[in-house]
Amino acid sequence: MTELRIPATSLVVLVGVSGSGKSTFAREKFGAWETLSSDAFRGLVSNDENSQSATGDAFDALRFVAGKRLRAGLLTVIDATNVQATARKSMVALAKEHDVLPVAIVLDVPERVAVERTEARDDRGFGAEVIRRQSKQLRSGLSSLRREGFRTVHVLREQAEIDAATIVRTRLLNDRADDHGPFDVIGDVHGCRSELETLLGRLGYELARDGQGRPVDAVHPEGRRALFLGDLVDRGPDTPGVLRLAMGMVAAGHAIAVPGNHEDKLARALHGDKVTVANGLEASLAQLAEETPEFRDEVQAFCRELVSHLVLDDGRLVVSHAGLPEQFHGRASGRVRAFALYGDVTGEKDEYGLPVRLDWARDYRGAATVLYGHTPVPRAEWVNNTMCLDTGCVFGGSLTALRYPERELVAVPAEQVWSEAARPFALAVDTSAERADDVLRIEDVLETPIVETRTSGKIRLRPEFALGALETMSRWAVDPRWLLYLPPTMSPPGPSSRDGMLEHPDEAFVAYRKSGVTHLIAEEKHMGSRAVTLVTRDGARFGAPDGWRGIVHTRTGRRFFPSAADEDAFLSRVHEAVSRAGLWEELDTDWLLLDGEILPWSLKAGALIREQYAAVGAAAASALPAAVATLERAADRGLDVAAILDRTRQREGDAGRYIDAYRRYVQRTDGIEGVQLAPFQVLAAESGVHAEREHAWHLALADRLVAADPVLFRETRRREIDLDDPVSVEGAVEWWTGLTGAGGEGMVVKPAAGLVRNERGLAQPGIKVRGREYLRIIYGPDYTEPSSLDRLRERNVGHKRLMALREYALGLESLHRFVGREPLWRVHEAVFAVLAMESEPVDPRL
Repeated sequence: MTELRIPATSLVVLVGVSGSGKSTFAREKFGAWETLSSDAFRGLVSNDENSQSATGDAFDALRFVAGKRLRAGLLTVIDATNVQATARKSMVALAKEHDVLPVAIVLDVPERVAVERTEARDDRGFGAEVIRRQSKQLRSGLSSLRREGFRTVHVLREQAEIDAATIVRTRLLNDRADDHGPFDVIGDVHGCRSELETLLGRLGYELARDGQGRPVDAVHPEGRRALFLGDLVDRGPDTPGVLRLAMGMVAAGHAIAVPGNHEDKLARALHGDKVTVANGLEASLAQLAEETPEFRDEVQAFCRELVSHLVLDDGRLVVSHAGLPEQFHGRASGRVRAFALYGDVTGEKDEYGLPVRLDWARDYRGAATVLYGHTPVPRAEWVNNTMCLDTGCVFGGSLTALRYPERELVAVPAEQVWSEAARPFALAVDTSAERADDVLRIEDVLETPIVETRTSGKIRLRPEFALGALETMSRWAVDPRWLLYLPPTMSPPGPSSRDGMLEHPDEAFVAYRKSGVTHLIAEEKHMGSRAVTLVTRDGARFGAPDGWRGIVHTRTGRRFFPSAADEDAFLSRVHEAVSRAGLWEELDTDWLLLDGEILPWSLKAGALIREQYAAVGAAAASALPAAVATLERAADRGLDVAAILDRTRQREGDAGRYIDAYRRYVQRTDGIEGVQLAPFQVLAAESGVHAEREHAWHLALADRLVAADPVLFRETRRREIDLDDPVSVEGAVEWWTGLTGAGGEGMVVKPAAGLVRNERGLAQPGIKVRGREYLRIIYGPDYTEPSSLDRLRERNVGHKRLMALREYALGLESLHRFVGREPLWRVHEAVFAVLAMESEPVDPRL
């Protein structure tokens, strides 16, 4: 069996004459969507896959689609003859354009085999001469494939070899996404060995020395590893000492390193390449001249083998010497390596004779944290989730490390000025590019229509809906520092086919079974107003004054209680209950974020009830009894009004049921007397994001809050469901029937495990199933009429379900960003996106 190793993200170009079996090979060895066939694209643009006159348009379309796939990081296979050098050149150019590696797989079957196969096909109108010409072109170009730019070339000649070949997808060297650290990321050392030893000691590493007392390794007792950002060499007093220590740590697995531009130049100089000896290289060469030839060879190999950048921690961390914009993360090309080593240079020189570099970090909007060095700065500061850790140790500044994932800075001062900077060190940073974590810019939300989430990838927003969200945020929303999360909308089930019913649990169960989820939990749906409650013992985490207890806001980010006194009284009670329940200590936190319902409904919906529901009820209560009485008198006189009388009596009954439905949720309150909170999730705490945990865990904590203050907190009744057990399903339906028959709103069906993601994608976080009588409030008194139900059953819940999933992913993303102490603008980006989605038109009754 022949293994064909190809990078998992690459452009695979099949090369072979017509009849060599490329299409069969592609179909058998690659996924259904990975192969782009030139024949298929001829068919798309001309309705004839053999139309040679359509070749130009076909390849234009093929390259366009291939470009879209490569931009998304998808392996792409080109099924065409590609025997001409010009055709292959365009494919190599396409790979370079998208910074992926081009791979050639050549099917060099005997010419007679290709001729026989082609002549046996009815859909091929060309003869053996075309095959011979293609074969000649193939053979003349085989030896030049690597010179053309193909990084990997596989040549298969025998049919048995082709049949036995297996594709092995390999990770790029820069892909270390499964390496989660923890790391101590260290900025440019530049030969400052003594400062490096001091910094490692400050970080908790224990040095190991050789027989001559030289440090050759450093071990952290907790298993942490150092991560060097390049420029270990040049300018400083002891480049060999720094290299000996760093190389020893890397070899022992106690450190990782990426190359800097100075390592790149040193490796070329040691190899004997022609380089300009300047900018400290002369010092390194002089110092290394005192070392053994074997050590110099080790240094050369070490510097040459370093990978330009690394993607770590499931893509949450990217490191390179000079930084890296998002489109280059995890890519491989000369352009990516040049950027990682030298930055975004213009080719010009400034007044100090140094390269002019563009500030890529100022416009960075990626999800990954990017740590880099290269351009010395007086102090390390966050700029758009990036940080430069080169604080100019060799120029008399400091040597700085960032502890990851803790995001804590540790620095030691330089022992002296070891080298004079060409540019005055205080001017080494453009302070105009600095951005405080809590600075929000309008372009963050108006010019960035895509938000990267860790649960659902990239979510694209429609820019036209951002303006409405912007008005809400700027005029009515609470302080962005306290707006950590907005809850997602919730989808109803599909329409019920049961007589007289619009919604029923059956359809929710069917939807989850299709998603592969069979273990569910049904929670009582409280008829209140959705509220997010942030309660805290320390306002400093939120930029708030001492004594600040938190905030309560609606699902659109507005303050829930119009009275500050009522809010403070409410939060004081919540704070006391959390303390009595022991949750501060158990969750190791000074703050909690709770999701729940605040009751009664009339507390927030009083005006809506009076102006809409009660008005309709009053009109019906006034008009319909009089209409019934009039029709009854007409019937007594012998007039044929039986049909209209029955219809009016039905409407009178429906109106009464409508009034009863909304009156159930109207209760008097005085301040917070009569107000209750029904929590159903502990979204997050300082110890972590909990929103993805199983619902039984959340409800158990909610029960403890109820026990701590049964007047303020209301229990959420629940029932576990096993869809594979008919008795369990029947019991859940009976439970829902009992809840709604007693006047309850209904239930919410959720995956018991919380967040569920499988091959079908993300499962719905919850499906609400409302009761027959409650739905009268939503759809009107007469909605149960057969004609009305038939019309309502045509409602489309597809868009609502998509919105629910996207808002759910965005909400989780904002929580992870806040708990991970990412800049406020990053948290705000995800929260704002939920609000923007709420501006999209959708039937509000769903």
